Amino acid sequence: MSSTRPAAVAGTFYPGDPATLAAEIAAYLAEAPALPEGRPPKALIAPHAGYMYSGSVAARAYARVAPLRDVVRRVVLAGPAHRVPVRGIAVPGVDAFDSPLGTVAVDAAAIAKLRELAFVEVSTRAHAFEHSLEVHLPFLQSVLADFSLVPLVVGDATPEEMARALELLWGGDETLVVVSSDLSHYHAYDDARAIDRRTTDRILRLATDLDPEMACGAAPINGLLEVARRRGLSARLVDLRNSGDTAGGRDRVVGYAAFAFHEAVPRG
Repeated sequence: MSSTRPAAVAGTFYPGDPATLAAEIAAYLAEAPALPEGRPPKALIAPHAGYMYSGSVAARAYARVAPLRDVVRRVVLAGPAHRVPVRGIAVPGVDAFDSPLGTVAVDAAAIAKLRELAFVEVSTRAHAFEHSLEVHLPFLQSVLADFSLVPLVVGDATPEEMARALELLWGGDETLVVVSSDLSHYHAYDDARAIDRRTTDRILRLATDLDPEMACGAAPINGLLEVARRRGLSARLVDLRNSGDTAGGRDRVVGYAAFAFHEAVPRG
């Protein structure tokens, strides 16, 4: 008997009505700058706050994978655990994830591979109310056609552990990797800008020692950066703002950034 994780934050982090949600995402994507020439990215880092705060930042990352609409067939989506402690990485015990835009199947074969790793556990509880993955689903459903999902809630996994999980599923053009993370939390506007710029510089240098004060998704980011170093990927900053730029006051802000990671162009 199949099981589905229902949308937990629809109507709070983003619109619960399908038509309203689709129109909002379309507007965010339409506002994204023109796509640069060259190969679309293999991996993204994008934020996971409520859409009024970070949706426009996330859209600038997702616009870059629109050319892969009929190419990507699997998305490895990794985000930090906010509600349930996780040792290593938690995969869900369900067959699909639901959103107002429809249902996305979980890649059972990929989950089976991951479960062979000692630091991977099955935890429906860790996934049940985790927003860091859910908020990305409507964007993915808007820019891609038919794809399956490999959802990973990441706890205290080391960079090496996270890299092993990503390498296991790296695949080719059919697989897109998305890491979900916000940056600094609750600093004054100018302080946050300085902190987030330093964090951004470390990500662009593919440093693998980020901590949760720099980015709540430091664990999955560090793993992605480790793989990027091994495989010769280049990181590009797509957008860097905070909630003081998008919505809300500037006394206590949350930082948001979007990055695209590109594989080297094969030599003919």
